[in-house]
Amino acid sequence: MDLTIHATFLPHTDPEASLAFYRDRLGFELRQDVGKDTMRWLTVGPPGQPQTSIVLCPPGVDPGITDDERRTIKEMMAKGTYGIILLTTPDVDATFEQLQAGDVDVVQEPTNQPWGVRDFAVRDPAGNLIRINEQR
Repeated sequence: MDLTIHATFLPHTDPEASLAFYRDRLGFELRQDVGKDTMRWLTVGPPGQPQTSIVLCPPGVDPGITDDERRTIKEMMAKGTYGIILLTTPDVDATFEQLQAGDVDVVQEPTNQPWGVRDFAVRDPAGNLIRINEQR
């Protein structure tokens, strides 16, 4: 098989705040903006990598999800335990400094992990955890 990751989905609670974070803080480009008000699906991705995207979407809009499940999703998002993505950068310390200067929600400062990577963690406006590793 020859498989490629095309897109992953992360929930948002405020499309404008999410767009500002991914575009203005992380430097991703907006590729699609579909919907209206809070029912918007935003597709963003790193410049020069058109084959890889993040779709930022309203949480729990699947018609098969119950009200209890929607409530659980919102609770998990508030705790930062629902959506997670791992990104890489050539210089984790410089990337951290840039993000910290932009007033992001820092979860963990750059750390050498026992499993051999140096990384840090922040949260996006919806509470999704973003870990950023240094490329090796």
